[in-house]
Amino acid sequence: MAIIDEKKMAILDEKDLIMTLNFPNAKGKKFDNHSHGLSHCMKAVDFVIELEDRFLFIEFKDPDHPRASQKQREEFLLDIKKGKLIPDLVTKFRDSFLYEWGSGRAKKPIYYFVLIAMCSLSPAELLAATDRLKRELPVCGPNNRPWKKPFVAGCAIMNIKRWNKALGCWLRVERLSQSNSVPGFGISNSQCPAAPSSGEQPSAKSN
Repeated sequence: MAIIDEKKMAILDEKDLIMTLNFPNAKGKKFDNHSHGLSHCMKAVDFVIELEDRFLFIEFKDPDHPRASQKQREEFLLDIKKGKLIPDLVTKFRDSFLYEWGSGRAKKPIYYFVLIAMCSLSPAELLAATDRLKRELPVCGPNNRPWKKPFVAGCAIMNIKRWNKALGCWLRVERLSQSNSVPGFGISNSQCPAAPSSGEQPSAKSN
């Protein structure tokens, strides 16, 4: 993680993808690195971000990485359509939640956002993947009733276009190999509405 002093913004990166945190008092960290300490037995989401009223668990998948082959992209898309990606996303969330809960930090609502950086994903495919993730986490308890003690407040799977439309003022994502400027310097707090409250989350529907 790096800090840009001019705008007091944190930058989190995952290879060719960079995310600028434009939340007041946000604390963001790379979670799936050596400091995790239990990677031999627990999976981890890429980032954990603590806000005043919630935690964000964030996972990046980048099938459109500049070094990815067309065959790799096609195989990834097929895995999404067949639902093969969802079990891994579920395990990463559950293990990350257990890690944070066991560490005494999971005391706020947790939202799980997954970025799949793949331009060819359709809105229908993103929505179907989000619905499947909701069922398998699961967001709701038996008989589709709310949990008495929810462990996930909401989730969404988005591509870069949808992500930046829903979250770009606060968590803008850019591709490093395509960026001609310093990340985040095109964003100002005056251009953004207030950060969403703990009862709000971006819609999983895509345009």
